[in-house]
Amino acid sequence: MNREIPVPRRGVMHAVSAAGYSLAGLRRLMQETAARLELAGTAGGGLLLLARGASAGQCLIFAALCCAVLAVEALNTALEVLTDRISPEWSVEAKHAKDLGSLAVALTLCVAGGYLAAVMVGGV
Repeated sequence: MNREIPVPRRGVMHAVSAAGYSLAGLRRLMQETAARLELAGTAGGGLLLLARGASAGQCLIFAALCCAVLAVEALNTALEVLTDRISPEWSVEAKHAKDLGSLAVALTLCVAGGYLAAVMVGGV
Protein backbone atom coordinates (compact mmCIF):
# COMPACT_ATOMS: atom_id res chain seq x y z
CA MET A 1 0.00 0.00 0.00
CA ASN A 2 1.87 3.04 -1.27
CA ARG A 3 0.32 6.33 -0.16
CA GLU A 4 1.56 9.72 -1.21
CA ILE A 5 2.09 12.40 1.38
CA PRO A 6 -0.45 15.18 0.75
CA VAL A 7 0.88 18.59 -0.23
CA PRO A 8 0.40 21.02 2.68
CA ARG A 9 -2.38 23.52 2.12
CA ARG A 10 -2.10 27.19 3.03
CA GLY A 11 -4.40 29.82 4.46
CA VAL A 12 -8.02 28.96 5.05
CA MET A 13 -7.64 25.60 3.32
CA HIS A 14 -5.04 24.66 5.94
CA ALA A 15 -7.73 25.17 8.62
CA VAL A 16 -10.19 23.11 6.57
CA SER A 17 -7.65 20.28 6.33
CA ALA A 18 -6.91 20.50 10.06
CA ALA A 19 -10.62 20.25 10.85
CA GLY A 20 -10.85 17.16 8.66
CA TYR A 21 -7.93 15.56 10.47
CA SER A 22 -9.56 16.34 13.82
CA LEU A 23 -12.83 14.75 12.72
CA ALA A 24 -10.93 11.67 11.54
CA GLY A 25 -9.28 11.53 14.95
CA LEU A 26 -12.66 11.78 16.67
CA ARG A 27 -14.01 8.93 14.52
CA ARG A 28 -10.98 6.82 15.48
CA LEU A 29 -11.30 7.71 19.16
CA MET A 30 -14.94 6.65 19.19
CA GLN A 31 -13.81 3.14 18.25
CA GLU A 32 -12.34 2.91 21.76
CA THR A 33 -14.62 1.51 24.46
CA ALA A 34 -12.97 3.70 27.09
CA ALA A 35 -13.77 6.89 25.14
CA ARG A 36 -17.40 5.85 24.69
CA LEU A 37 -17.65 5.14 28.44
CA GLU A 38 -16.08 8.52 29.21
CA LEU A 39 -18.66 10.22 27.00
CA ALA A 40 -21.43 8.35 28.80
CA GLY A 41 -19.93 9.49 32.10
CA THR A 42 -19.86 13.05 30.83
CA ALA A 43 -23.54 12.86 29.93
CA GLY A 44 -24.41 11.27 33.27
CA GLY A 45 -22.38 13.83 35.18
CA GLY A 46 -24.03 16.64 33.23
CA LEU A 47 -27.48 15.31 34.12
CA LEU A 48 -26.47 15.11 37.78
CA LEU A 49 -25.28 18.72 37.67
CA LEU A 50 -28.52 19.86 36.09
CA ALA A 51 -30.55 17.95 38.69
CA ARG A 52 -28.44 19.54 41.44
CA GLY A 53 -29.08 23.00 40.04
CA ALA A 54 -25.41 23.67 39.35
CA SER A 55 -24.46 27.08 38.02
CA ALA A 56 -23.51 27.65 34.39
CA GLY A 57 -19.92 28.17 35.52
CA GLN A 58 -19.84 24.84 37.34
CA CYS A 59 -21.28 23.08 34.29
CA LEU A 60 -18.73 24.80 32.05
CA ILE A 61 -15.83 23.74 34.29
CA PHE A 62 -17.11 20.15 34.32
CA ALA A 63 -17.44 20.20 30.52
CA ALA A 64 -13.87 21.52 30.20
CA LEU A 65 -12.57 18.78 32.50
CA CYS A 66 -14.42 16.15 30.48
CA CYS A 67 -12.87 17.55 27.29
CA ALA A 68 -9.49 17.21 29.00
CA VAL A 69 -10.29 13.56 29.79
CA LEU A 70 -11.10 12.90 26.13
CA ALA A 71 -7.98 14.77 25.00
CA VAL A 72 -5.79 12.65 27.28
CA GLU A 73 -7.64 9.52 26.12
CA ALA A 74 -6.88 10.51 22.51
CA LEU A 75 -3.20 10.93 23.34
CA ASN A 76 -3.20 7.61 25.18
CA THR A 77 -4.78 5.90 22.18
CA ALA A 78 -2.21 7.47 19.87
CA LEU A 79 0.56 6.28 22.17
CA GLU A 80 -0.85 2.75 22.15
CA VAL A 81 -1.19 2.70 18.36
CA LEU A 82 2.39 3.89 17.87
CA THR A 83 3.72 1.52 20.53
CA ASP A 84 2.03 -1.43 18.84
CA ARG A 85 3.46 -0.33 15.49
CA ILE A 86 7.00 0.19 16.74
CA SER A 87 7.09 -2.76 19.15
CA PRO A 88 4.62 -5.45 18.01
CA GLU A 89 6.28 -7.99 20.28
CA TRP A 90 5.87 -7.75 24.04
CA SER A 91 8.47 -5.63 25.78
CA VAL A 92 8.75 -4.09 29.21
CA GLU A 93 9.31 -0.66 27.63
CA ALA A 94 6.10 -0.94 25.61
CA LYS A 95 4.25 -2.03 28.75
CA HIS A 96 5.62 0.96 30.66
CA ALA A 97 4.60 3.36 27.88
CA LYS A 98 1.06 1.99 27.83
CA ASP A 99 0.81 1.93 31.64
CA LEU A 100 1.92 5.58 31.83
CA GLY A 101 -0.67 6.57 29.24
CA SER A 102 -3.32 4.75 31.25
CA LEU A 103 -2.19 6.55 34.39
CA ALA A 104 -2.55 9.91 32.65
CA VAL A 105 -6.15 9.06 31.74
CA ALA A 106 -6.90 7.80 35.26
CA LEU A 107 -5.52 10.96 36.89
CA THR A 108 -7.54 13.18 34.57
CA LEU A 109 -10.66 11.12 35.34
CA CYS A 110 -9.99 11.57 39.05
CA VAL A 111 -9.85 15.34 38.66
CA ALA A 112 -13.12 15.44 36.69
CA GLY A 113 -14.82 13.00 39.04
CA GLY A 114 -13.53 14.83 42.08
CA TYR A 115 -14.86 18.12 40.78
CA LEU A 116 -18.24 16.54 40.05
CA ALA A 117 -18.37 15.08 43.57
CA ALA A 118 -17.41 18.43 45.11
CA VAL A 119 -20.18 20.22 43.24
CA MET A 120 -22.70 17.52 44.16
CA VAL A 121 -22.00 17.84 47.90
CA GLY A 122 -21.99 21.62 47.71
CA GLY A 123 -18.28 22.05 48.28
CA VAL A 124 -17.71 24.11 45.13
